[in-house]
Amino acid sequence: MKFNKKLAVLALSVSLLCGVSSHAMAGGDEYKRLEGKIADLEKMLYALKKELHDRPVKEVIIKEKIVQVPAPVVKKEDTGESHSYSFGGFIKTSASFSSYSDGDLASGSAGRDFYIPGLIPVGGDDESTDFDFGAKESRINFKSSHSLKNGSKVSTYLEMDFLLPVGGNERVSNSYNPRLRHAFFKYNNWLFGQTWSTFQNVGALPESVDFLGASEGTIFERQPMVRYTKGNWQLALENPETTITPFGGGGRIVADDNSLPDFVVRYNHKKDWGHITVAGLIRSLESDSVNNNESTSSFGLSVSGKLKVGAKDDFRFMLSTGSGMGRYLGLNTANGAVITADGSLDAIDSTAGFAAYRHYWSDTVRSNLIYSTIQVDNDTNNTGLGVTESTTSIQANILFSPISKVTLGLGWLYANRELETGEDGELNRLIFSAKYAF
Repeated sequence: MKFNKKLAVLALSVSLLCGVSSHAMAGGDEYKRLEGKIADLEKMLYALKKELHDRPVKEVIIKEKIVQVPAPVVKKEDTGESHSYSFGGFIKTSASFSSYSDGDLASGSAGRDFYIPGLIPVGGDDESTDFDFGAKESRINFKSSHSLKNGSKVSTYLEMDFLLPVGGNERVSNSYNPRLRHAFFKYNNWLFGQTWSTFQNVGALPESVDFLGASEGTIFERQPMVRYTKGNWQLALENPETTITPFGGGGRIVADDNSLPDFVVRYNHKKDWGHITVAGLIRSLESDSVNNNESTSSFGLSVSGKLKVGAKDDFRFMLSTGSGMGRYLGLNTANGAVITADGSLDAIDSTAGFAAYRHYWSDTVRSNLIYSTIQVDNDTNNTGLGVTESTTSIQANILFSPISKVTLGLGWLYANRELETGEDGELNRLIFSAKYAF
C-alpha cells in the first residue's frame, strides 16, 4: 500500500476512535483500553508522517489547461509602396430655349443637347423654337494612383457620361446608355489608352454653361493613343480617321482606311503668369474607296494658352490653322479632304480661333465672355456650294457658386453659320444649368 493511502487509513481510524471515546463512560475499564489504542495509533501516524517527510518526493507533471488567446499582432514588413483609389464626377442638369432662323433640329439630334456649329439649320423656310431639358451631361469617373517599390509611378483613369447615346428617348423613362470618354493608364512618362488628343489644350477651354464653349474655334478630340512626356515636351501616336466630302458635295464619308497613326508633337510653357502651348499635327488622309487607295498629307499648327489677369481673372485663347485638320477642329465643321474631279484626295484648308475673358465679381460670382470663329477655304469646284464656309458664335454667361461644389449658371449663345452659297442661318439659345461636383 502506498504511504498516502496508509496515512489516510490511520487518520480515519484515529477519528473513529476519538468519536467512540467521547461517548464512553468516564472511569470505566473500556475507557482505559480505548485510550491506549488511541495512543498507539497516534504513534503509528507520527512514524508514517516522518517516513514520508524523509523520503524524496517525485515531481508530478500536471497537464496545463489550454487557453485560447488572441493571436499576436505581427508587424508586416514595409513594402515601400503606396496605393490610392478615388471616385468622382458630377451631376448636371441643363435646360435650354433655342430659336432657329432657318428651320429646326429633329428631336434626338446632338445639336439639341449642346452647340454643334455644323448643325445650325440653313436655307429653311420657317423659324422654330425648341425647349430641351436633360441630365445626360452628368459624369462619373474612377481613378487610382500607385507608387511602386522600384520608384515607378502608375495611375489609371476611367470616365463615362450619357451624351450622344445610341439608345434612349424622352417618351417615358428618359433612359440613356453610358458612353466611354476616357480609359487610360500612365506608367512613368508613358500614357496608353483613350483621352484628350495631345493636339488639344484642355487647359485653355473657356468656362461655359453649355457643354463646350467656343465650339467652332477650338481643337477638340478624344481618341486612343500612345504618348510620351518628357519635361515640357510631349510626343504622341494617335488613332487616325479620315473624313471626306464627296465630289460636288453630299453626305460625309468616314473612311477608316488609314495605314499610319496621326503624329503630334507639343510643347507646354508654364509660368506664374499662366501658360502657353504650341502643338503640331502631321497625318495622312487615306481612303481605299477612292481610286483604289488614294491619300494626301495633312498638317496643323495650334497656339493656345491661359493668361492670368489681376488676382483672379484670366484671358484664354487659341489660334489653329492647317491643311486637312478636319475632325480635329470645330467638332468636324469641315472635313479633312474632298474628292477631286479626277478621283484623288485634296486636303481642305481651315483656320479657327477663340478668345475668352473670365471676370470674378466676387468669390462666388463670375462671368465669361467668349468669341469663337472658323473659316474654311473650300475649293468649290470640288466641294460644291452647299458646304460650310464659316461659323461664328458669341457666348456670355454668369455663374454662381454658393458653395465650392455647386454651380448655378445662366448663359446666352448666339451663332451664325454661312454656306458657300452665301445663305446663312442663326441660332439664339438661352441656357440654364445646375451642377454638383463630387
